[in-house]
Amino acid sequence: MAILHVDNENAMAWAGLCNELWPHHSIDEMLTDFYKGEYPNEYLYYAGDMPVAFMSLSVRNEYVEGREDDKPVGYLEGIYVKPECRRQGIAKALVQYAKHWSAERGCAILASDCELSNADSRAFHNKMGFNEVSINIHFAISL
Repeated sequence: MAILHVDNENAMAWAGLCNELWPHHSIDEMLTDFYKGEYPNEYLYYAGDMPVAFMSLSVRNEYVEGREDDKPVGYLEGIYVKPECRRQGIAKALVQYAKHWSAERGCAILASDCELSNADSRAFHNKMGFNEVSINIHFAISL
């Protein structure tokens, strides 16, 4: 088991896993954005020499639900484990890594979000120890 930062050598594996989680983004789109520097905090989880999971992290300084002070917030932007590798503690190891990573950057909390309709993600976050701090419904009107 190893958690490695995504670089030019393993970016293709990362982009493939991203596409599994976010199929509306092509592998080529993810790679293009990665090479532009838009994804600087990406990590792969390796089982042996095979990448089987990834997570995307950021540090947010703007308001984040659950933030109680002016410290930056570590943010789990995305996390994915290949279906055949789930329930082996991989996601837990990634979240532990994210907590440590965030604390090293002066963050007081690690936050995340999911769509209200995504029951699996909501259950995952609760299982990992995240506390639900708010539920938002967004509205728009055409002009």
